[in-house]
Amino acid sequence: MPETSATITARMAEWASRLRFEDLPQDAVYQAKRFLLDSLGCALGGFRQHDVEIALQVLDEIAAPGPCTVIGSGKKIDPVSAALANALMVRVMDYNDIYWKQDPSHPSDIIPAAIACCERSASDGRELLVGIVLGHEFEMRFCEAAFPGIRERGWHHATLTAFVSPIVAGRALHLDATKIQHAIGISASARATLGAVTAGKLTMMKNTVDPLATQSGVLAALLADRGYTGPEHVVDGKEGLAHCLGPQWKLEVLTAGLGESWRINQCGMKAFPTEALTHAPISAVLDLVREHDLKPEEVTKVHIRSLARAADILADASKYDPRSKETADHSLPYVIAAALVDRQVTPQQFTPQKISDPRIRAQLKKVEVVADAEIEKLFPALQRVIVTIHTADGRALQRQLDYPKGDPRNPLSDREVEEKFEALAGPLLSQAARRKAMDAVWKLDKLESVGALMLLLKAGT
Repeated sequence: MPETSATITARMAEWASRLRFEDLPQDAVYQAKRFLLDSLGCALGGFRQHDVEIALQVLDEIAAPGPCTVIGSGKKIDPVSAALANALMVRVMDYNDIYWKQDPSHPSDIIPAAIACCERSASDGRELLVGIVLGHEFEMRFCEAAFPGIRERGWHHATLTAFVSPIVAGRALHLDATKIQHAIGISASARATLGAVTAGKLTMMKNTVDPLATQSGVLAALLADRGYTGPEHVVDGKEGLAHCLGPQWKLEVLTAGLGESWRINQCGMKAFPTEALTHAPISAVLDLVREHDLKPEEVTKVHIRSLARAADILADASKYDPRSKETADHSLPYVIAAALVDRQVTPQQFTPQKISDPRIRAQLKKVEVVADAEIEKLFPALQRVIVTIHTADGRALQRQLDYPKGDPRNPLSDREVEEKFEALAGPLLSQAARRKAMDAVWKLDKLESVGALMLLLKAGT
């Protein structure tokens, strides 16, 4: 044990370096496969997004040849660039997993760090599963440790990802505990993300900051492997995370009971490609519209009682006039308007044509979002919303939901996860190729090479 073992990063690094596939319970392995399949589907859908097209053009110019596969293109590049490219694909549609305790996060954004470093190490599927479980474990613990969450203090959760991605990358590169600890210090001390990326009018950076934090972890692990050092007190020491992003941290949450239970079993999966707090309102509106066969012209108002942060982040003035995918998928008025008109909220609702659709835009002003103090008291245990749809004939149709579809208490079935993958991968992969990729994920613990899985994800196969 290094002499810095009293620090939190030393304890995290020591546990991560010792974790083996045999230590993982069956339910954690099962969930890791589900989140991997969901993430690969999101990446294949993301491959066709304009943000990714731009990023891949830049990486064509600056990335070096290497052992790591870019999803969709099949191109082989260096691990740092591959981690960024694939993480951006996973994240760009805002459709991958979601965890929200104090802070929101998307732990599967870190999976591409595990993939890239496993490919570099020529590792098998069991090593990838260890990396996935590690990423979810520590990302979710960081979300639980700050009171209030760092988002409430003006910082973005990518700040936390920069602490976790080097753990995942370092473990996949088979670094010892001391080097993993230095990797954490290198990445975390160099990258903190302002909350401005998700405040007000949104840009492409909204879905890019977490992939950049994932890339940071891979670079840090490679540096640490060669002997580069980073601050060991980056969490709990002078001018570390707790000092700079105060006031209150429960730092014991980061390491207490490691291995006794597994956070990945508590993570949610998105049923809609939108910001997480829109999911319960969308679900409630879709239930009412379908149950009562409502036409948008019959609706005079949609009144939504929700959390203060939902009203603040998702219903400010810019969200009533969305002009881009990034603003539309974080606009509660827009997603509710789309649900009223199209009776679904899928990636098809976020094309430029849909965002400017006059039938959808006619519904935006009907949506009223109100912060409810009683609902606030229930969060994060419940994500309660109370939706009332008022109709032209005088009806007031109400639905209360405490958590949306995809929450661990109401999870997507395996078949629904596969259907989501099929829908996202369909434009790129043949039916036979999709089936082969899905089977490889479900049997990942038997797969001898992570690289073999990545070969199945090339467009046109």
